[in-house]
Amino acid sequence: MTSPTLTLRDTPPRVAWTLEQSGIHPLLARLYAARGVRSADELDDALPRLLAPADLLGADRAAVLLADTLAAKRRICVVADYDCDGATACAVALRGLALLGAQADTLGYVVPDRAIHGYGLTPAIVDLALKQQPALLLTVDNGIASLAGVAHARAQGLAVLVTDHHLPALIDERVALPDADVIVNPNQPDCSFASKNLAGVGVMFYVLLALRSELRRRGVFSPDSQPRLDALLDLVALGTVADVVKLDANNRRLVAQGLRRIRAGRMQPGLAALFAAAGRDPRRASGFDFGFALGPRVNAAGRLSDMTLGIECLLTDDSARAAELARSLDTINRERRELEAGMREQAEALLEMLMPEGEPPPALAIFDPEFHEGVVGIVASRLKDRVHRPTFVFALGQDGLLKGSGRSIPGFHLRDALDLVSKRHPGVLKKFGGHAMAAGCTLAEEDFDTFDAAFQRVAHEWLDAATLARQLLCDGPLAAEYFNPETVQSLDSQVWGQAFEPPLFSDLVEVVSQRLVGEKHLKLTVRHGGMVREAIWFGRVEPVPERVTLAYRLSLDEFNGRQRVQMVVEGAG
Repeated sequence: MTSPTLTLRDTPPRVAWTLEQSGIHPLLARLYAARGVRSADELDDALPRLLAPADLLGADRAAVLLADTLAAKRRICVVADYDCDGATACAVALRGLALLGAQADTLGYVVPDRAIHGYGLTPAIVDLALKQQPALLLTVDNGIASLAGVAHARAQGLAVLVTDHHLPALIDERVALPDADVIVNPNQPDCSFASKNLAGVGVMFYVLLALRSELRRRGVFSPDSQPRLDALLDLVALGTVADVVKLDANNRRLVAQGLRRIRAGRMQPGLAALFAAAGRDPRRASGFDFGFALGPRVNAAGRLSDMTLGIECLLTDDSARAAELARSLDTINRERRELEAGMREQAEALLEMLMPEGEPPPALAIFDPEFHEGVVGIVASRLKDRVHRPTFVFALGQDGLLKGSGRSIPGFHLRDALDLVSKRHPGVLKKFGGHAMAAGCTLAEEDFDTFDAAFQRVAHEWLDAATLARQLLCDGPLAAEYFNPETVQSLDSQVWGQAFEPPLFSDLVEVVSQRLVGEKHLKLTVRHGGMVREAIWFGRVEPVPERVTLAYRLSLDEFNGRQRVQMVVEGAG
C-alpha cells in the first residue's frame, strides 16, 4: 500500500469558538469546524429542519399520480435494485404506501438478478413485472438512464414513476431522460433541491412525504390523524450510509433520526435481526454498524444470491421470520468474504505484474476469467485503497460480456471518464453509468485492452502528482484529558460518514513495545502525554520507528466487563 502523507485539516478557530459558544463541546466544536460546519443550526437534526419535499422537482406530480392510483385501487409494482440502497428503498416504498392506505393486494415488487438481468429497468424486467398486472411501475434507486425500459413499459400501457438519484444518461453530450410519466431525482436538470446527495431510499422517502401532503389536501387525513412516516427512518438511515453518499446536513439529519429510533428499540424486525446476526448492540448503534455490519449482509444477497432475501428481511413484521432471513444473509456474507479474499489475492497478483518497478499506472483495469461478478466492486475498492488509483475490476457475465465495477479517488470523476472513453472509442462500452466515485460498465472481452488503454489515457490527462499522492486528513493532537470512555462514547454517538469523516487524531508518540498478533496485525504499547497507552494497527506487519507520529482513531476495548480506550492506527508519518 502506498504510504499516505498525514495532512492536518484546516480548522477555522473563529468558527470553532462560535460553535463552542453555542453550547457545543469544545472537542466536537473543533471537529465540526474542520468539516465545514459554520453554525450550530447545521447540527440541528430535528425533523422540521429537513429540506421541504416541495423543493424536489417532480415530487408534487409523483404525489398526484400515486394518490390517484391509490384512490382507484390500481396495482403498483416497485422495481428495486440489488444493493442495500435499492433494498431499503423498496421496503420504504412498500411499507410507506401501505401506511398511506394502499391495500396489500395492490402492492408488489420485482428486483433484477445481477447476473441474469443486469442493472435497472430493462425491457426484460418490465416483462417480469407485467406478470403482476400492475397499472404503475415505480422504480427505486434506478430508472433515470433506463430509456429502453421505460419506453417498453409505456408501450405496454403502464404508467411509470421514476425515483432515482443517479446521473442521467448523456447522448451526443446532451442529457437524455426516459419518457416516464414523472421523474423524481435531485440530479435531473432544473431541480433546485439543495441536497444533490440523497440516496435512492432518501428520494423515495421524500416522495412519500409529498404523497402524505397530497392525501391530506384531499381530506384523506387530517394533520392529527396522518400516518407517522418517521417510522421508516431506520431504513432510510441504513440505505443512506450503506450507499456511501455524501453526508451533507440533510442526510445527516435523516441518519441521526434513524439512529435515534434504533437506539430506542423502535426499528423494523428485520433491522433488529440484522443487528443480532452481526453481533452488534442496537442500543449503541452508529453509522459504522450500517456501513460495515448491516449493509454488507444485505448487499451480500444481491452479490451472490437473490436480493429478494434482503428485501423480505426488511419487509417482514414477523420477528422469527426476520431472524431466519438475517441468519441466511449472514451465511451468504461469510461466503462473500471467502470469495472476496480469493479474488483479492488473484487481483493483487495481477497488480504486481502491472507494477514491475513498484509504481502503479495512473489507473487500473483488471480482469480474470475466474472472477465473480458479484464482488468485483468490493475488490475494486480494496485495490483502489491499496494503490490510490482509479480502479476497474471486470468479471465475465452470463451473457458473455465483461461486467466492470469501478471505484475512484478524489479529483477523478469516474462516470465522466467513462463518458470520454465512450466518445473516443464508440461502441466499446455497451453500457455505463454511475457517480464520481463509483461507476459500472459493460464491454466485450475482445475490447478489454482498448478500454484499459483508453482509461489509462484519461487518467494520465486528468491526474497530476498532487492528486495521485495519498493524503490522510487528520484532526491533530488529542489532549490527554479526552482519553476516556466518555469521549469515545460521545464521538461514537455522532453521525460520521462519507465527506463527514469520523475523527482521526495524530500525535507524536514513543514506542515502548511492538509485536505481531494474529500474524498480520501490529500491537503497540506507546507513551503519549506522559501516559502509557495501547494501540493496534490492523493489517500492518512492518515495525515502526521508536518515535513516530501516529494517525489514529479511538475505540473502546471491552474485556471481562472492563472498558479501556485503545488507539486504532490508520497511518504514520
